[in-house]
Amino acid sequence: MSATKTRKLGLTSKIIIGMLAGIILGLLLRNLFPESDFVKEYITEGVLNVIGTIFISSLKMLVVPLVFVSLVCGTCSLSEPSKVGRLGGKTIAFYLFTTAIALSMAILVAIAVHPGNASLVTEGMQFDVKQAPSLSDVLINLVPTNPLHAMSEGNMLQIIIFAVIFGFAISHIGERGTRVAALFNDLNEVIMRVVTLIMQLAPYGVFALMAKLALTLGMETFGSVVKYFFVVLGVLLIHAFVVYPTLLKLFSGLNPFTFIRKIRDVQLFAFSTASSNATLPVTIETAEHRMGVDNKIASFTLPLGATINMDGTAIMQGVATVFIAQVFGIELTITDYAMVVITATLASIGTAGVPGVGLIMLAMVLNQVGLPVEGIALIIGVDRLLDMVRTAVNVTGDTVATVVIAKSENEFDEALFNDTQVNDTQAGKVAPGFNAQVHAEESKLNR
Repeated sequence: MSATKTRKLGLTSKIIIGMLAGIILGLLLRNLFPESDFVKEYITEGVLNVIGTIFISSLKMLVVPLVFVSLVCGTCSLSEPSKVGRLGGKTIAFYLFTTAIALSMAILVAIAVHPGNASLVTEGMQFDVKQAPSLSDVLINLVPTNPLHAMSEGNMLQIIIFAVIFGFAISHIGERGTRVAALFNDLNEVIMRVVTLIMQLAPYGVFALMAKLALTLGMETFGSVVKYFFVVLGVLLIHAFVVYPTLLKLFSGLNPFTFIRKIRDVQLFAFSTASSNATLPVTIETAEHRMGVDNKIASFTLPLGATINMDGTAIMQGVATVFIAQVFGIELTITDYAMVVITATLASIGTAGVPGVGLIMLAMVLNQVGLPVEGIALIIGVDRLLDMVRTAVNVTGDTVATVVIAKSENEFDEALFNDTQVNDTQAGKVAPGFNAQVHAEESKLNR
């Protein structure tokens, strides 16, 4: 059969194949060679770790330049101060609103299902609590004393603040600002092309990440917390595929099924990396070239969302709080639950989009309502897998908010959003996205 008659796999299909193949390989090696030092040293911590780490590092490499450059481009195109303030207010309000919904739903479901069992052994449990930042520290640290240091440290809130100020200044210095803005627009195109190149490695990176996870995370880790695990998972799925689509339909009138279809790549990347920041290049690419969001909206709302929108983490915190209270036989009042919602919602502003940070914020929430922080040790075994799922939920919320806000600001191409032909094999017909580049390279090889 000729190459032209062979149906080419899209990026989504390749990622799914890589994910499933990695899980199968990991489980096979785990069961065939359970105590093999060779497998652990040369495969798990060797080949798979190297490939997976390189892939994650290549994505993280782009985060700071992408956020800074794209945010400067977006802000300098918003010349009216009122528009910048309005856009920021809408974005933060939407994110906090969905976080409050996520927390409330998580607490109600956990109370109804009652995953905690007071008979679980709680003696001797330990969890090393790292100090969570106070609200005053978060506010003080919003403004960087050294922007270059903030970039080297990956402090996203400080980078966002500096980029907004920098972009706003560019838009107000006349002709010289126009020249600088043109330079940043060119830099933005270069960075997006780098994203295109790195996406070609995605199926292999995902394969390595999932194979290593299957090798290191056995089913026995679920143990006595299996009910907690499925409660959190169920609420996460409801929030991603019921709450978000409902809000999208309510606030924008757009078709939720079209949105879900076009968000698949972003969700898969988020699940594989467990990092909103590492997924950010893919999220921006998808929002602009498949959803129809204008760059000046996407470049503002998505980096902000990767930093402050932590609905998935909030769901984990809500269920975990109820679970730990039930395990230790501690009754929480309505006031306590309200305090959990308020504390966790505000804490999401200071939560970085990196793996595992949700446990630190959970410690702060538990302290707020007088629950033993040692209870975190009960759920830490399954947190890595749940972290992957809740990151996918977070990026879905980022994109829903971006689409809703873009629609409200008349910065949205509804025809592109509704064009079902713009899928993972055809996105390049609208703009030179990463999928188009992948298939262009494949076409060259097939000639």
